[in-house]
Amino acid sequence: MQLDPIDELAVQQSELASLIKRNVPAEGMHDTQIEGLALACTTAPSLPMPALYRPCLCIIAQGRKEVRLGAEQYFYDPLNYLVASVTLPVTGQVIEATPESPYLSLKLDIDPAMISSLLAEAGPIGLPDPGPNRALFVDRLDPAMLDAVIRLLRLLDTPRDAAMLAPLAQREIFYRLLRSPQGQRLRELVMADSQSHRIARAIEWINQHYDKPLRIEELAREVNLSASTLHHRFKAVTALSPLQYQKQLRLQEARRLMFSECLEAASASFRVGYESPSQFSREYSRLFGAPPLRDMLRLRNAG
Repeated sequence: MQLDPIDELAVQQSELASLIKRNVPAEGMHDTQIEGLALACTTAPSLPMPALYRPCLCIIAQGRKEVRLGAEQYFYDPLNYLVASVTLPVTGQVIEATPESPYLSLKLDIDPAMISSLLAEAGPIGLPDPGPNRALFVDRLDPAMLDAVIRLLRLLDTPRDAAMLAPLAQREIFYRLLRSPQGQRLRELVMADSQSHRIARAIEWINQHYDKPLRIEELAREVNLSASTLHHRFKAVTALSPLQYQKQLRLQEARRLMFSECLEAASASFRVGYESPSQFSREYSRLFGAPPLRDMLRLRNAG
């Protein structure tokens, strides 16, 4: 007897939760032997944690999470997946997790080359792009996509098969993403003559040069847009201006350096391109809610 879509989704979510539990050695985010696939588990709600999301698909099997992009909030759960179609500085927070029902999720990197290959083979997929859209979005999960995701995770139990079969499951997942109501957002980003693709190039340029002064006219020439068009389209895609985007990258990298490499605040600020430690401290406090020293104490105590 065939299950209705709601019951089918519940059965799939139960299996997905079991697969994630079985393959995470401890709490936190863990890479797997399948390239681009990471699994996460946590047994309690988390503090808001800034992170750099590279293009990826995020699916929750259990629990709930909030992601902030600029002033915007995105919530997702086992019924809804989240996609970042370009590299974005965000703040993520697990808001639903207990020891009895831990937060369980997966992150799958989106391979632009595979997206391009699918479009070349399948022809136009999805609706035409009506204009610049946010590069972060939430959409409804359906049984067909979840089935492909489960088949990908089952390969963790048979590593010999993974090298051959994992790319096939990934292609199906990306194909179904392209066929989704939001699929045009991915399609436009790999179309070389689209303005969305030019914004994606601008984003990667800033990521590679975030510690250097940002000159908008220079960046606009780099991606073949006028300065005003670059500013308008960049904000439409990322919810941030290019300068705001660069500032968040700098502050997040400085935080990582202080936490992971135990750098002092002044050293970290110079490393990421700040000339004034006092300006760095002010902007750091605005983004993270506390000055660098207090924020580091809070992070270390939380760990």
